[in-house]
Amino acid sequence: MYKIMTPGPTQVAENVRMARSRECTNPDLDESFVEFYKETCEKISRLLKTGNETLILGGEGILGLEAACASLTEPGDKVLVLDNGIFGNGFADFVSMYGGVPELYTKDYRETLNVQELAEYLKEHHDYKYATVVHGDTPSGMLNDVFTICPLLKQYGILTVVDSVSASFGEPLDIDACQIDILCGGSQKVVSAPPGLTFVVVSEDAKKAMAERKTPIASFYANLKTFEHYYEEKWFPYTMPISDIYGLRAAIDNIEADPDILERHAKIAEASRKAVTGAGLKLYQNSGFSNTVTVFEVPQGTTDKAILEGVKKDYNIMLAGSFGVLAGQVIRIGHMGNNAREDKVREVFAALDGTFKKLGVSLKGSMEQIFVDSL
Repeated sequence: MYKIMTPGPTQVAENVRMARSRECTNPDLDESFVEFYKETCEKISRLLKTGNETLILGGEGILGLEAACASLTEPGDKVLVLDNGIFGNGFADFVSMYGGVPELYTKDYRETLNVQELAEYLKEHHDYKYATVVHGDTPSGMLNDVFTICPLLKQYGILTVVDSVSASFGEPLDIDACQIDILCGGSQKVVSAPPGLTFVVVSEDAKKAMAERKTPIASFYANLKTFEHYYEEKWFPYTMPISDIYGLRAAIDNIEADPDILERHAKIAEASRKAVTGAGLKLYQNSGFSNTVTVFEVPQGTTDKAILEGVKKDYNIMLAGSFGVLAGQVIRIGHMGNNAREDKVREVFAALDGTFKKLGVSLKGSMEQIFVDSL
C-alpha cells in the first residue's frame, strides 16, 4: 500500500477503520442510531464553535456544496461567486444548474482575497441572495479569510455558503463569529475518515431562506429540507450509510482528543513552505498559504508526472498534481489530519530530495534537512 500524502483523501487511523467494522443495525428503524447520528452532528457543531445544526449527508464533499446551492437557489436569484481558485469558480456551475444567475468576482489565483477591495466592490454591488466563499482551495492551496469576508457580506444581508472541505479542523474556524450560513466539510480531508460523507452546518437564516422559497427545491438527494424534523420523527430521508458514520464519529472523537491539532498543522505547514523555498523551488501562491496543503511549481527540466511517478515508484509515497488551469504545473503535498505529522512529512521531503536528484534537478539544499531544521 502506498503512503497517501495527498491533499485528501488522507491516511485513516486504525481506530477509524475498526469503527467501520462495527455490527450494523437498521439505521431506518433503530432509534439508537438516530441518537448516535444526532450526537455526532452536535459534536461537530461544538468543535466548530456554533449552535447551528449540523447534518451528515451520504455522499462525498461535493454533495454538500451542491446541496447548499440547490437548497438556497431559486430561478433568477443573483449569486456572488468569489473566485480566486478552481473550486471557487466551480460554484458557478451549481448556481446555474438550479436556475440562479452567478456573478463571478474573479481575482488573481495566486493571491488571497483582498477584503478591502471586496468591501469597495460591495458598496455598489450587493443585490445578491447569497455568496459562495472557498475557505481552502485544495487545487491551489489557497486560504481565504472567512473571519472577515463572511461578516462583511452579512452586513449587506447576503447569505454565505462556505466550502471548508479541506480547511475545517486544520485551520482556525468559529462559525458563529464568522456568521457563516452554510458551511460544508468532508470526511476525507483533515477529519481523516474514508471518503463518502459530507457534513453541512446550517444557520437559522439559511433555514428561513429555504422555508420562504416560492419554488420547490429541484432535487431530492441534494436537498437540505428533506432532513427537517428527522430527529422528532426518528426518520431519515434515505437510508444512512451507517458504517461510514461510525467511522466518521471515531475520527471526530480523535479530533476532540487532540487539543494541539491547529498548532501542529500550522507548524508543519510553515516548515514545509521553508523546505520548498529553501531548496530553491517556488511556491505557487504569493499569499494565502493553507496549513493543510503545500503547493509548489514544477521546476524546469522535468514534469509533474516524472516527479509523482518517481516518488511513488521509488519511495512508495503518493503525492498529487493538480487539474484545471493548474494541470501539469504544480505538485501538491497534503499535510492534513493524520498526515500532519513530522515523521510523515519528513519522509515526503526525503523522497523529493532523492527523486529530484535522480531526475537531474539541482536543489540549493536538502528539503528534508531544511524541513527538520525549521520545526
